[in-house]
Amino acid sequence: MSQNQFDKKSQAWSALFSEPMSDLVKRYTSSVFFDKRLWQADITGSLAHADMLSAQGIITAQDLADITRGMAQITTEIESGAFEWKLDLEDVHLNIEARLTQLVGDAGKRLHTGRSRNDQVATDVRLWLRGEIDLISALLNDLQQSLLEVADQNVDVILPGFTHLQVAQPVSFGHHLLAYVEMFSRDAERMADVRRRVNRLPLGAAALAGTSYPLDRERVARALGMVDAQGVAQVCQNSLDAVSDRDFAIEFTAAASLCMVHISRLSEELILWMSQNFGFIKIADRFTTGSSIMPQKKNPDGPELARGKTGRVVGHLMGLITLMKGQPLAYNKDNQEDKEPLFDTVDTLTDTLRIFAEMIGGQINPASGTKEGGITVNAPAMEQAALRGYATATDLADYLVKKGLPFRDAHETVAHAVKAAVSHQVDLSELPLAVLQGFNTSIDKDVYDVLSLRGSLNARDILGGTAPKQVRLQIAKHRARLG
Repeated sequence: MSQNQFDKKSQAWSALFSEPMSDLVKRYTSSVFFDKRLWQADITGSLAHADMLSAQGIITAQDLADITRGMAQITTEIESGAFEWKLDLEDVHLNIEARLTQLVGDAGKRLHTGRSRNDQVATDVRLWLRGEIDLISALLNDLQQSLLEVADQNVDVILPGFTHLQVAQPVSFGHHLLAYVEMFSRDAERMADVRRRVNRLPLGAAALAGTSYPLDRERVARALGMVDAQGVAQVCQNSLDAVSDRDFAIEFTAAASLCMVHISRLSEELILWMSQNFGFIKIADRFTTGSSIMPQKKNPDGPELARGKTGRVVGHLMGLITLMKGQPLAYNKDNQEDKEPLFDTVDTLTDTLRIFAEMIGGQINPASGTKEGGITVNAPAMEQAALRGYATATDLADYLVKKGLPFRDAHETVAHAVKAAVSHQVDLSELPLAVLQGFNTSIDKDVYDVLSLRGSLNARDILGGTAPKQVRLQIAKHRARLG
């Protein structure tokens, strides 16, 4: 057999070609060494397709039995590491099909009836991504539970709330953490919404125009769980769109980017809070590293890397959008470039969520059955920081408004009071009553209840506010939501 004949035998296309593909182009166009992770989805989709072909009388019951038997052996080989992935066969699909044909003969060749690699790969990616979204949703639940646990333990801890990174007003540390619970709950909602659009079947669109075989696409969709909440099969309705668009991957990466942005914001705060200048928290040693020359250092590498990896995921989003923007219908080889950024986005997000859930909430020690690790909160340091920034100035202004002063006048009056406190290097609550009355005669001794950090916290007893009573109500709501 000549080299030309050998190469044509090893490739999926016909004898149309008169020379083999160059080794350089073969390596350049091959995807098998990264898309092989789709093997389970590929086998699952192929079995559903084969079952439908048999039900429609397109292949025989014996063909279906042979295909099922062959796929079971291939599954065993891949799981054991015995399967040989071949560069010559380009991708996961042709590798599995070639091995199936080796094992079961013509039945393996009949499997591809009524489909193309174009609709096959779109189906595989959707099946794989659906499973990853389910994992990510569970991990988002874990992270929210960790945040809730720490929030519940620190409802009464006073943290300086910041705007412009300047001390603004006192807040409950638990309330602060619930802000991230809200963010991650929206991320989970977005993932659930993306999943609905991912969970639609392209198979049966074939190369681009559908097929002349009498396929039952809805049967395949039901077999693969591609149904809506009412059990109605979800099938891509236009063959051109089904094989060529990757908006579901872009939409997922956009949702993942937002989630990573939320993680990055949390990372930034953990990094600041851990620094000696703040000293608000400690992070367990297993999430930190030391310095090669400074023995006193404990660096928050986990949060710092998460902050950096956010840029990586956002970059993948930009890459996927750019990938699609100039493509005419229908399928183009460009779309092979969707997988590596998509795979890396999933890997980065899942790893980050796992780490953060444990870093914040700790983990169960199998030996003792108790939870260990997690962040350690320095409540006195937080409260002292809140005292340094005149965090109850707005409370004094509100106090004066309730005494009948217009808010703008009250604002100016309090500014003078703060200026006096700064000059005397004391907190507002430490100014003598006579001094405070010098700014406004309606001020009485009850003002000191208003000017205390605890009084400020308790005063914000409104839905969504930072009063401990409200924070506990919110924690209970979130726990009920998460189950």
